[in-house]
Amino acid sequence: MDKNQIHALISQQRSETLELKAVLPPSKTIAQLLASFANTLGGTILLGVLVRAGANQVKGLSGDFHALDITHKALDMLTPRPNVSFNYIQVEGKQLFFIQVGTSEGTVYVEGKHFIKVGSLTQEKPLQGAPSPSMEATGFSKVGDLYALFNGYKASSTGSKAKFLDHYLSTLRMFNDLGGILYPDSPLEPTSNPEGRILNRILFSSAMDNFETYLSDLLYEIFLAKPETLKSEQKVTITEVLNCADLQEFVHYWAKQKIGKLQKGSVAGFIKENQQIKDLNALSPGEQTELERLLQIRHLYSHRNGMVDEKFLAYFPVGHPINTEHRMPIDEICAKLKYVAGIVDKIDRAAIEKHSLST
Repeated sequence: MDKNQIHALISQQRSETLELKAVLPPSKTIAQLLASFANTLGGTILLGVLVRAGANQVKGLSGDFHALDITHKALDMLTPRPNVSFNYIQVEGKQLFFIQVGTSEGTVYVEGKHFIKVGSLTQEKPLQGAPSPSMEATGFSKVGDLYALFNGYKASSTGSKAKFLDHYLSTLRMFNDLGGILYPDSPLEPTSNPEGRILNRILFSSAMDNFETYLSDLLYEIFLAKPETLKSEQKVTITEVLNCADLQEFVHYWAKQKIGKLQKGSVAGFIKENQQIKDLNALSPGEQTELERLLQIRHLYSHRNGMVDEKFLAYFPVGHPINTEHRMPIDEICAKLKYVAGIVDKIDRAAIEKHSLST
């Protein structure tokens, strides 16, 4: 591919045969794009171009991460490997990277999943019996409403947010299918079923764990997009470095390490120590406080089987006698999931805007 062909692509918009990215996305995202092109009409990925409503802007790629290595890692995820060509190219004094992929005769899978292009979107092709974007609520209408809302949140989202929402959608399907034990009497009352009480705690704890995972994954995307944000005076051990297969794997590991403060319930502490999230200015003090309260419920469910202790009373001083079981009806859990998903939507939009993250 020569410079004239590249210039022609830069002036175009995303389509069924063209993907433009301002920054280097994770290898898994590249793998999904390659598979979707190979399974449709073939196409080109051009990295280092910022999509604008008027005219696209040539930004260039940072030299801190090597697109060749990440592309090879993406290709290793594909079965069978499609016919591709890729290389760096200089445009307007800046370094871009292109990947061309042809149409495959057979289906190309990404770790067993089938992706296709639908217009400019990369979508997983539903398998037989896969969940629909909509869901008919069988016992509690709010579950169906939230299902539609969370699917709507998927538009223009990072890979981290899409993964987060898939988890919440799975949780809602469980709420819908297991109403007999999760809310046998009423969704407005805590379940009287012993197994249902245990499952409620597990599902809520998992939902809050998923919020932590989202932030870790988002940090990873930011580090790849803006490698300079990773640079600091913080020390790492040689063992930590050698335990990672490559630089990208180390960055993923380091992003997970950054979640330590959050796991202790300190949202404010996490934001203070992670400039990448702090600079987004996405969360108000009140929202930070509410998230800390939700994490305290998660801690209680995960480590105390829901039995109220003195630490919990510091966050919830009224209405929860010590050594009693904390229980929530499904209606309240749904409201909390909606709140957290709304917070994630705010953070994600701010991160996309500030760091030009891939969507």
